[in-house]
Amino acid sequence: MLLIAAGVLLSTVKPAFAQNINLPPIILSNVPFEMNWDDFTQASPENPVMIKGLSAGPFSIISPAGSTTATIKGNAILEYTGNAGTLVSMNVSSIPGWLSLLPPLLAIVLALVTKEMLISLFAGIWVGVTLMLSYNPFTGFLKSLDGYIVETIADSGHATILLFTFGFGGLIGIVQRNGGLAGIVSIAAKFAKTRVRGQVATAAMGLFIFFDDYANSLLVGNTMRPFTDKLHISREKLSYIVDSTAAPVASVGIISTWIVFAMSLLDGQLHILNIHTNAYLIFLVAIPFSYYAILAIIFVFMNALMKREFGPMYEAEKRAILTGEVLRPGAKPLSDDSMMRNAKPEGIPHRWYNAVIPILMVIFMTMAGMVITGMPDVFPENQSLMQKILIIMDNTNSSQALLWGSYIATVIAIVMAMGQKLLTLKAALESWFEGARTMFLAVIILILAWGLGRVCTDIHTADFIVHYTRDWISPGLLPTLTFIIAALVSFATGTSYGTMSILIPLIVPLSVQLTGDVHNVMFWATFSAIISGATFGDHCSPISDTTILSSLASGADNVDHVQTQLPYAMVVGGVAILFGFLPIGLISNASYLSGVLFYVLSISVLYLILKFYGKPLPLEPSPPTGVESL
Repeated sequence: MLLIAAGVLLSTVKPAFAQNINLPPIILSNVPFEMNWDDFTQASPENPVMIKGLSAGPFSIISPAGSTTATIKGNAILEYTGNAGTLVSMNVSSIPGWLSLLPPLLAIVLALVTKEMLISLFAGIWVGVTLMLSYNPFTGFLKSLDGYIVETIADSGHATILLFTFGFGGLIGIVQRNGGLAGIVSIAAKFAKTRVRGQVATAAMGLFIFFDDYANSLLVGNTMRPFTDKLHISREKLSYIVDSTAAPVASVGIISTWIVFAMSLLDGQLHILNIHTNAYLIFLVAIPFSYYAILAIIFVFMNALMKREFGPMYEAEKRAILTGEVLRPGAKPLSDDSMMRNAKPEGIPHRWYNAVIPILMVIFMTMAGMVITGMPDVFPENQSLMQKILIIMDNTNSSQALLWGSYIATVIAIVMAMGQKLLTLKAALESWFEGARTMFLAVIILILAWGLGRVCTDIHTADFIVHYTRDWISPGLLPTLTFIIAALVSFATGTSYGTMSILIPLIVPLSVQLTGDVHNVMFWATFSAIISGATFGDHCSPISDTTILSSLASGADNVDHVQTQLPYAMVVGGVAILFGFLPIGLISNASYLSGVLFYVLSISVLYLILKFYGKPLPLEPSPPTGVESL
């Protein structure tokens, strides 16, 4: 165990250091970290702070003016004289930095090899906790259960998402039983009579729900799944469309929970750098430089219209067309949809509005709930409407709003079914419980994915990646390397929000230093590269919560979803780098127009890839067979 740096805090008078010292659970060798303690008093001749000289790495004491908190950066044995006059020593455990990559990589590799998400995710948690507990696998196993998994469930935000997941599953159970979903399929079949129209309609709905990526995935996948099944669109393709029109849309939408989060981080850095400009305006002008996010959305529509696929997606779509099997034989979908496929309601009229009205209520109440939870008691004076909207979105609780929307819609669905004498109260409640039951596997996987994310945070996976990659950054390569670093962090940790919270405070000051200002193409492209890179890594990672939610809502096997989406994400990511981020950085004095014009080249390349590398799909059977309609 490597110990780097030691501090001895001595004083001839009563020490000014309280014993409430906050230490991280573990540190990485040669990677700086932060250690905080309360009631720090600036060193003085009467109250000196001395460094012993045992430092083998960076060590500093920071005391901002007017602050009562000090931060030590560096691995340390902290020694100081306590209030009783005795020497107090506090150790911080250290491990080699590369081991911080082991938990997420183990989970990812096991998931791809074994196709067992539960075992893979728990293995990652277990190994990570074991590393933090002096390599003791027994205590690591116990702490994984009663510590990380239990604490993950206890988190109010996570618990809210889990309750929403059960609630929305129950709602789908009711609208299936009352004939509403069968009515939707009948109506949709009149307009989306082909696979192309079905895919385009699904993608268009994804564009419509732009305000939150979680809401997007869950609503679009669950709503469109019944009639995409009837059109012989594979679950792998449905989950790809859902995933590629969720985070990408939310990341470039005019207003969304995703964007407000990123803007809040950017605004904080602008204040630190004493730059007086509007963070939202910077975001707006930077939207065209979110090459991956925008190209991912374009590629979804292009892929559907051209009717060409490649890689594992081609095999999945060919299977669905020729055999009617929307799932791979042996697949383990995250939601059990046997109820929706086999329980065709008999003797009940198929009225589309019995499903549409409750689902629209979820959307409406979610938006209303976001306004309610984000509304301040009093707005600041002289605020425009847009500024008020931004304040609301900055404070909103989208998870809570989703929870409200799902259960209010459930009550409405029950009342509608009973009012039309389609279901009794007992039958409606039984349908709700059966629908909620189909979400159980997904809930367990979400809990484990969140637990692994906490392990990655505590073991400093992202800190290690950033520390050893930031030296690669040069002015001309700034957008490209920022995109790559963001993708690596997001892929390894499975969280785009966490990636943005790490990289925006790091990259924004560096970008300002290299470019001289925030009002230039280089800065806009670099800022967008953080968001696009986080989205790209999120799409490629099987432990990402949005990837899991897309599989859940689409009723797809999560590993199958990742394996079929990965080649498409890699192609779009490669084009975004080679024909977007790289040239915008290397061309000196690149203009705003030139940055936008790169889309002409990027879209042309994507078209050629589909045209010459993609394979045409077999002709659709007519009429569709192999999947029982609702």
